[in-house]
Amino acid sequence: MKTHSFRRGFTLVEMLTVITIIVILAALTFAGMGYVNDKQARTKAKLQIELLSNAIEEYKLDNGIYPTGGELGLPAGGTGGDNESNLLYWALYWDTDNDGQTVGNDDDQKVYLADLDPNTSKQGWIDGTGSDVKILDPWGNEYRYRVGTDANARNPDFDLWSAGKDGQTSESSSDTDTTEDDIRNFGN
Repeated sequence: MKTHSFRRGFTLVEMLTVITIIVILAALTFAGMGYVNDKQARTKAKLQIELLSNAIEEYKLDNGIYPTGGELGLPAGGTGGDNESNLLYWALYWDTDNDGQTVGNDDDQKVYLADLDPNTSKQGWIDGTGSDVKILDPWGNEYRYRVGTDANARNPDFDLWSAGKDGQTSESSSDTDTTEDDIRNFGN
């Protein structure tokens, strides 16, 4: 008498169940990683704003005014328009006396924030070279800056902010559609 031994394999239902579980676990992992990456970028932006704010305050202590561009030989700025991070770069790191010598060769140049050095910055927030450098937030958007009468009433000295992940911002903090993810040094 012959005995048959049957090898039991996976059924189609079992295979589909395993694949479904793997897909669900992968989706949860990727969603969690996205949340962690976003939280890390927000924390990094807050830290960068804090570093820039401290350097701006130190600049004011030494010069008597907040960076506006006029004292740097640049077009007047600090109104929250485009390329304001370039103004901050010039004031806090670059050749502020406009004598053509870069930091390191300038005896009278004070570096207010060494992390702005495009050659050694570990923050990854510098884009460009020379006088065209921009200070970027973790999402690749330029930091915004305004000073004086253009500043928010809750922080009359200066405003510094990131447009956040969506890259959209508004001069007013009351426009919640475009400022919801903004990171600011002034009230929301």
